[in-house]
Amino acid sequence: MKKILPSLICLALFLSFAFAQQSSDISERAKKLHFSSLVMDTHIDVTRKLQTDWKFAERHDTGHIDLPRMKEGGLNGLFFSIYMSGRVTGPKAVNDALQRIAAVHKLAEDMPDKVMLCTTAADVRRAHKEGKIAGLMGMEGGHMINNSLPVLRMYAALGVRYLTLTHSVNTDWADSSGDQPKHNGLTDFGKDVVRELNKLGVMVDISHVADKTFWDALAVSKAPMIASHSSCRAISGHSRNMTDEMIKALAAKGGVIQINYLDSFIDPDLYAYSQKTSAASRELMAKLGEPTRENFAKVREELAKQFGPAPKPVGSASWITLTTP
Repeated sequence: MKKILPSLICLALFLSFAFAQQSSDISERAKKLHFSSLVMDTHIDVTRKLQTDWKFAERHDTGHIDLPRMKEGGLNGLFFSIYMSGRVTGPKAVNDALQRIAAVHKLAEDMPDKVMLCTTAADVRRAHKEGKIAGLMGMEGGHMINNSLPVLRMYAALGVRYLTLTHSVNTDWADSSGDQPKHNGLTDFGKDVVRELNKLGVMVDISHVADKTFWDALAVSKAPMIASHSSCRAISGHSRNMTDEMIKALAAKGGVIQINYLDSFIDPDLYAYSQKTSAASRELMAKLGEPTRENFAKVREELAKQFGPAPKPVGSASWITLTTP
């Protein structure tokens, strides 16, 4: 036994070293692959900041992205989200969307050596070859077309390259995963929207939509669809996540899913906690006003008093506190 023990210790040390070396090799290979590839993010929520004195070229401690962090992280391109609440409708939604689109155009005009506004795959490859950020636009919510195919055509002409059919509430022509069903999926006009998107070369994005809306869009669309920021319902039961059946059906027609890795979308315990605290969270945020880091911290503190602490630590950008529709 005395002779065997040192041998076992040596073997354990050897295996530990070998595993560490293998892990290091894998990490190094992954890093090389990442930084030698064209890496895109299909949903970035900084567009409204472009309409303020916020600087894309400067490093920031908060927020989704900025140019220095993109360069360090090896992110070569992004879809700027043209977003506003689904409760903003009519001419105001169109006007506000045009202002957001104009802000993205201005960014590319102000930084021609660093950012290229892209509308095709060839543009993206050229931007990458020239060492520039490929900037594209995706519109997050069909409410912004104001029930008008001509308005949709205008957005396409201005460079929008995907339309998320709904945001968190139903439109007049499509059901959302965040609302009570009203249309049993897509209306006839909703199906016309999908057909028009195909004709324009604008991608159909099914993130946020109700399951029946997804299946209707999949049946109508002749082009592959995308889920710009969705996750897997098998992991977390969030209604915005996709079932395995949906993911396989999306892939079978050439579509792709980009994973939303924000806490409760990938963690069932945090999702359950967010469901339990959502009403109280909305009420607290309404009283506090602006969605600042300080107010998020106050909400988390109060929720912990009422419901107990979250199952694990969450950051200030957590959907544990960002629960308004």
